[in-house]
Amino acid sequence: MLKGFKDFLLRGNVIDLAVAVVMGTAFVAIVTAFSSGIINPLLAVFGGTGELGLGFRLISDKPATFIAAGPIITALLNFLVIAALIYGLVVLPANKARTRWGGGIPDGATDNELLHQIRDLLADERASKDRN
Repeated sequence: MLKGFKDFLLRGNVIDLAVAVVMGTAFVAIVTAFSSGIINPLLAVFGGTGELGLGFRLISDKPATFIAAGPIITALLNFLVIAALIYGLVVLPANKARTRWGGGIPDGATDNELLHQIRDLLADERASKDRN
């Protein structure tokens, strides 16, 4: 049982996923610092002088009815920054590498079909060596 679990962990996909999660967590900290240090002060400029920030009250004399737009805008900007950077730093290079070096396994190919293709390629290679 432990050997099977070890094989599963060392197969590669789990390790890649673990690295991605750790890097993503670190990246979220960077974006959060960017938001709290730059975006939030810029939103506060438009929010007025009150302590509640950017938003509005549903009932003017009750602070509990305040709807804060600042945190929503900040979360939206965080999402857009993270999505743009992930797309630019991960998705585009991966797509470029996939088109450069081929798409990998053909769609719908079974193990037996792939083995037959490998066998045929090896046979063709041997035949060309024998001719030379």
